[in-house]
Amino acid sequence: MPFSSLAPPLDVELRPGRPALLRVDPPGDAPGWAAEYREALRAQVTEHGALVVRGLGPRTADEAGAVLTRLAGPLMTEREAFAPREALGPGLYSSTTWPANQPMCMHHELSYTAEVPGLMLFVCLTAPEQGGATAVADAEQVLRALPAALTERFEREGWLLTRSYNDEIGASLAESFGTDDRAEIERYCRANAIDFTWQPDGSLRTEQRRSAVVRHPLTGRRCWFNQIAFLNEWTLAPEIREYLVDEYGVDGLPFNTRYGDGSPIGEDVVQLLNTTYEAHTLREPWQAGDLLLVDNIRTAHSREPFTGERQVVVGMGEPRRLADHHPEASER
Repeated sequence: MPFSSLAPPLDVELRPGRPALLRVDPPGDAPGWAAEYREALRAQVTEHGALVVRGLGPRTADEAGAVLTRLAGPLMTEREAFAPREALGPGLYSSTTWPANQPMCMHHELSYTAEVPGLMLFVCLTAPEQGGATAVADAEQVLRALPAALTERFEREGWLLTRSYNDEIGASLAESFGTDDRAEIERYCRANAIDFTWQPDGSLRTEQRRSAVVRHPLTGRRCWFNQIAFLNEWTLAPEIREYLVDEYGVDGLPFNTRYGDGSPIGEDVVQLLNTTYEAHTLREPWQAGDLLLVDNIRTAHSREPFTGERQVVVGMGEPRRLADHHPEASER
């Protein structure tokens, strides 16, 4: 979107293996600084895919929320969450609840929803003792690096996300849909091209097909945009997968991914996707007060294992409906 700003240009550092970094002197008014430099910051995110701002210094969730809304406008309310978060304010959340010793592999946030966030915003309030980086990977580079036969199949068929909601694992119905009213959930599913089935025990099973490769709405360049590897059973730690399969069965896993025609995705394919992401990963250890801006369509992100306390707050902005991301229900 066009902006008009008189703010001076930003001196961004580019370093091998690390995302673009901007060091700033701590301003007295961090939200005001964010508003003044919004255009310049967004231009850097468009150019580099992600940007770390160091020195801005928000130290509370309220301060972080004020900065993020100045940068992105009204923040999105999350729907279809796969794991719980704590709501800290309008559109402001804690990072996803996930075991500290387990990585959250590369993914594009909510890439399975009809309306996806174009911009992810993270603020570190407390840095972990070790690890815990929110690493990033360029989706254009990942797409080029993957075998053509594999990406062509996913581009032709799309990918399927299957979910089985229960009260023990993952986000509850209320946490995912904002309600546990059946009629409201069914209306949401119909409006967002999600097939749904209520199981005899009252639980919900859903299935949705999305495109795996999309064109960036600003640049027009093709991006590998999905959560095929992250939400697949083979990305789970072996002991966790074994427990879940024993408890719920392969068809009852809290979440899983398949090829668009419904065929299972092999462990070798998931490993290939994750190793390709790793080969293109950029990481910068968190420092308290850091801000990270991520173009969610061009750039995947992850959360690495960590020790010690880690507090990162998250906002999602610039909602987009990608023209090539939603296969028609009649094509299923």
